[in-house]
Amino acid sequence: MSSIRQRPDGKWRARYRDDEGKEHSRHFERKRDGQAWLDEVASSRLTGTYVAPAASKATLATFYAQWAPMQVWAAGTRRNADYAVDSCTFRDVPFGKLRRSHAEAWVKAMQSNLAASTIQTRVRYVGGVLKAAVLDRALATDPTKGLRLPAVRRIEHTMRIPTPAEVQAVREAAEPFLRPLLDVMAFAGLRIGEGAAVQTADVRWLQQELHVARQIQNRPGGVREVCPPKHGSERVVPVPAELTLRLSAHLTEVGEHVGGWFLPGSPPSPDALRRWFEKACRAAGVECITPHDYRHFYASGLIRAGLDAVSVSRAMGHASPSITLNIYAHLFPDAADRTRAAAADLLASTTASADQVRTSGA
Repeated sequence: MSSIRQRPDGKWRARYRDDEGKEHSRHFERKRDGQAWLDEVASSRLTGTYVAPAASKATLATFYAQWAPMQVWAAGTRRNADYAVDSCTFRDVPFGKLRRSHAEAWVKAMQSNLAASTIQTRVRYVGGVLKAAVLDRALATDPTKGLRLPAVRRIEHTMRIPTPAEVQAVREAAEPFLRPLLDVMAFAGLRIGEGAAVQTADVRWLQQELHVARQIQNRPGGVREVCPPKHGSERVVPVPAELTLRLSAHLTEVGEHVGGWFLPGSPPSPDALRRWFEKACRAAGVECITPHDYRHFYASGLIRAGLDAVSVSRAMGHASPSITLNIYAHLFPDAADRTRAAAADLLASTTASADQVRTSGA
């Protein structure tokens, strides 16, 4: 319900009631300006973009402070979201004054000192908050939607896959206590935090399986947090018999650490293990590889062996096969490769048949 009437002082008072029955009004010098405002309100209510004046005074910071505690997030996700919102240059701008240009200026400012992938991650977190504000009718539109972001280099141009010789050289140069970590990363595809968290009870010796049940993350202040793996990453990985033999030999030689850990630290520190990994690489003369590159080594081996994207995704602990394809699509044989191989088989079969005809004729 809306109306517009002229006051004794000559101004025009336009008013309407929202869905909750609360009245809102504004005064205008001209009637047509008041009517235009009422028309704009009516249009926004019909299209679902209406925001009550009181709600439009909220900011990204104030909305996030109320909304974030209600989210079902892992601790790491909450920390990343906190950091993204805290770094946002328009976090204190009222929603009613928030414009696309605010988001564009924020992205431009980040380009001076952040990688493109980091910028994309921060915009994704902030965009998620703004989308929630739109659904809560606190914000009319999300100014980050469709925002042009810096391009990230295609992963096939940045991926470093260690060679089998490099993996073996690093293992031989590593301290004995580090070798179980190297083995579960290279031959079971574990992330370094997952590898650090392996306990003896996780190895199913007879079934030749490894249960990836937890990860360890380093927190500020030297605190180590034992927590579940990334969302969707808890898994049971089939492993080769040789890997279980290596792990068994390690327990015989070094023994189990306090708490059932394979690696020292109780719990082990991924940051410390990463430094030991770098030391082993230097000793082996292997350059420019990281613990995460061992996951690429493992995935590339599975793909070369002919495993499909679903099987690789399960082994890697990806939330869906689409993630696997986004990362490793360039390693899977394409249609041209399969066509070429099939035609080669046909050619070989006809050659063999011709040889049989000549032999029988003789």
